[in-house]
Amino acid sequence: MRAEVIPVYTSAQVAPLVLPEGKGVYPDMVAYLNRQKLGNLSFKLVYLPRKRLQLRVESGQLDGIVIGMMPHWFNDAAQKKYLWTAPFALDRYVVALPANSAYMPGTKQALSGRTLGMVLGYSYPDLADWLHRQGAIRTDALSDEHNLEKLRLGRVDSVALAESVYRYYRKKHPSDNFHVYVLPTRQTERRFLVPRNMAAIYDQLAPVLRKARDDPEWQRLMLRYE
Repeated sequence: MRAEVIPVYTSAQVAPLVLPEGKGVYPDMVAYLNRQKLGNLSFKLVYLPRKRLQLRVESGQLDGIVIGMMPHWFNDAAQKKYLWTAPFALDRYVVALPANSAYMPGTKQALSGRTLGMVLGYSYPDLADWLHRQGAIRTDALSDEHNLEKLRLGRVDSVALAESVYRYYRKKHPSDNFHVYVLPTRQTERRFLVPRNMAAIYDQLAPVLRKARDDPEWQRLMLRYE
C-alpha cells in the first residue's frame, strides 16, 4: 500500500527544537512517529513562517498537522476548534541575566527601561502580561543564541527564552555563566494541532502521543538535548 505523506508543519528554527542536518526535538519526534508504523501514514517535517502557518490554520486551508503548539496560542483553550494531542515535551520561559546582575526580574518593574533580547518576528503570548508589568525595552535578534551572545558582550541587559533553548546553549558554551530566573508564566506543553477534517489521522496519532513521554525510546532521544 502506498504511504500517505502527512506534512508536519513548524515555524521553529531554534535549537534544540530544530538543528542542522535533520536533527533536533521536532525531527526526532517525526522520525519516532514514522517508526510506529501508523497504518500507511508517513510524516514529513515542513518549515512554514509563523504568520503563514497561523493563516493557513485559521482559514481552514491546512493540509497537514502542526507540531509544538498549545491550544491558547490559537485561541482554542477549550479545544473545540482543533484536535490536540497530549504533550510530548514540557518547557517554560526563563530570563537570563549577567552573572553580576543586581536586579531580579521577579520584582515589579525590575527590568523597567532595560533592554530585553527576544527573537525577531516571534510573538510571545505567554509573556505578554509579564512584559507589560516589567516595562522592559524589547530588542530583537535573529535567534536566541545571538541574543545570548549579545548578553555575554554586554549589548543587552537580559534575554527571554525557553528553558530548553538555554539548557542546550549552556551545553555548547559551558563557560558562559548567566543568572537564570524562571518566569511566572504557564508551562509550555508541546503538542500536535490536528485539523478536525483530519480526525482519522488524529485517531492514529493520539494514542502514540499519550504514551510517548513514558516511552524509554523517546526519553533517550530527549536526553540528547538536556
